Amino acid sequence: MAFASILPAETPAGPSTDRAAGLAEVARRVSPTVLAVDRTLPVAPALAGLLPGGLRRGTTVGISGVGARSLALALLSAATVTGSWAAVVGDRDLGLASAAEAGVDLQRLAVVDPPPPGVWGEVVAALVAALDLVLVAPGYRVSGIVVRRLTARCRERGSVLIRVGDDPWPDRCDLRLTVLTGTWSGLDDGHGRLRSRRVEVVADGRGAAAGSSRSELFLPGPNGAASDAG
Repeated sequence: MAFASILPAETPAGPSTDRAAGLAEVARRVSPTVLAVDRTLPVAPALAGLLPGGLRRGTTVGISGVGARSLALALLSAATVTGSWAAVVGDRDLGLASAAEAGVDLQRLAVVDPPPPGVWGEVVAALVAALDLVLVAPGYRVSGIVVRRLTARCRERGSVLIRVGDDPWPDRCDLRLTVLTGTWSGLDDGHGRLRSRRVEVVADGRGAAAGSSRSELFLPGPNGAASDAG
């Protein structure tokens, strides 16, 4: 099930508050109950070196660099397979075929077309309030007021906001993942059919996610999912 099929982009949205409320109600009906003791979300084994304790609920994550979307899909994969709900908002470059190859459970992934800038914050806040993970790629500078409200909503609801891209973001995320330039390989040393890309990922954070680490990954791996290259 996806929000794109429940609330089509071409359907008149009406007032912005009505649209946000409608998304919140849909999210409430499909969202599982989250126990307060479950403070982390599982991550794929390939990411265990970067996130040894899993992905902490109530945090914001910024992903940038070459292969940022592949890494974002890797973050969504283990969580959706184990029962969490996720949403992707406004990322036209993220393909469902790639998401499936990365291991994301498409039955637990909501896809929302880019909301107008005037209601972007309300739409994302409605999803953050009800789902486990929300991935955004706004494509423009979001105001600091909106970002701070979303950060507070994540901490209140125990959800994770993942921001993908290199566009300016007015506040530092709790966790930053940077994908450094990678090397493709495949048939004929990668000049035929590209199969995998070896990258180095640097993680650094603040608060409970304080510290830094590095891991070498295949992103994607030969089968489409992230795999350890260490």
